[in-house]
Amino acid sequence: MTAQRPQKFATRAVHAGIAPNPLTGAIAPDISVAANYACRFGDIGFSAEGTDESKVTYAYAREGHPNGRQLEAKLAALEGGEDAVVFASGIGAISGLMLHLLDPGDHAVISDISYAGAAEFVRGILRRKGVKVTLADMSDASDVERAITPRTRLVYAETPCNPVLKLVDIAAVARIAHAAGARLAIDSTFASPAVTRPLALGADFVVHSLTKFIGGHADALGGAVIGAQADMRALRNEIGTHLGATISPFNAWLILRGIETLPIRMEAYARSAKTVAGFLERHPLVSWVRYPDLPSHPQFLLAQRQMANGSGMICFALEDNSALGAVLEKELSIFKYAASLGNSRSLILYCDTADLQRTTFQLPDRLLQRYRKLAGDGFFRLSVGLEDADDLSADLAAALDAVQSRPARRAAKEGRRTRKEKRP
Repeated sequence: MTAQRPQKFATRAVHAGIAPNPLTGAIAPDISVAANYACRFGDIGFSAEGTDESKVTYAYAREGHPNGRQLEAKLAALEGGEDAVVFASGIGAISGLMLHLLDPGDHAVISDISYAGAAEFVRGILRRKGVKVTLADMSDASDVERAITPRTRLVYAETPCNPVLKLVDIAAVARIAHAAGARLAIDSTFASPAVTRPLALGADFVVHSLTKFIGGHADALGGAVIGAQADMRALRNEIGTHLGATISPFNAWLILRGIETLPIRMEAYARSAKTVAGFLERHPLVSWVRYPDLPSHPQFLLAQRQMANGSGMICFALEDNSALGAVLEKELSIFKYAASLGNSRSLILYCDTADLQRTTFQLPDRLLQRYRKLAGDGFFRLSVGLEDADDLSADLAAALDAVQSRPARRAAKEGRRTRKEKRP
């Protein structure tokens, strides 16, 4: 048998974790929808605790199934981790990891700005279960240091963070966490392993919503945690088995298929996003644009050091965001107004600061002031898809042109009304 040679990322995206079916020779992975698997007498017990893992690969699908294990192997290979555990959703992965690592009385330092599900879980269930939580601006290493206590067990950050695209210096925060005896988890959903590999920069865990860039087609929910083998085995056996947030075989199969094109999709997303971001930055109605691969991003140098490209997310604002909001439905033909991100179709969503603060973040004044410096009263978040970048720019131009013409139309309407009133 030929020795396995080192493989580059694009090759691993296609081949890692997958082998031809030994019975049929099928090259593409099969879907195994079985809920249970035949075993020999004595190898399994009444529950997962009674199963001899050294003798039984699969016993009951809640505890693991072939498509899930294939996906775990592929994700571990892409992130450079020893193992992975997949879940039914991104928030299943996030909450599962936190519940696994944190006990009542423990302390966690959590990113002040994060995915809504994570922010709401931390503020609600995690605190109610007795875990102490401090929010910190993860883009500021000194703020993270100040938040650390002797009871800190976990530092949790996103980079780029959702929705405002702040970045986290992973290596710097890893040094701070490890010096305090804590573990560092990075939600890298907005980057994907094609753009950033947090484990190589010192993180202990990487978290993904597989529903987004990794799956790539907005047709399958999934989540994952990647890390050391011992950690993943404990996470799988304790949290995966007993909380039951098991990914379905079909969703795992869909995400496996999506990963094969991840490298070329991420290049396409980033190429188009940079073009669209440049168009927006030049437009006279646009007040500011934030995209990691533009020199105007406040952490551009960190992005150049830590990211292979700028990924596919853009933030921008106008002086009057409501004016653009009023014309979106009529004027946009390609961008769809929708939540989620990271799929073939381009999406736009308004992120209202007051609404996010009321429903999701609930930041203390100090951190809210920092957020407002980045976000103002609100901004639009774009998830750039696989359409032609010129078409996407033209789509946004049509909406912005409609905003520009509204005052003229109002003035013309007022003029007609005035002339009509003056008629004898």
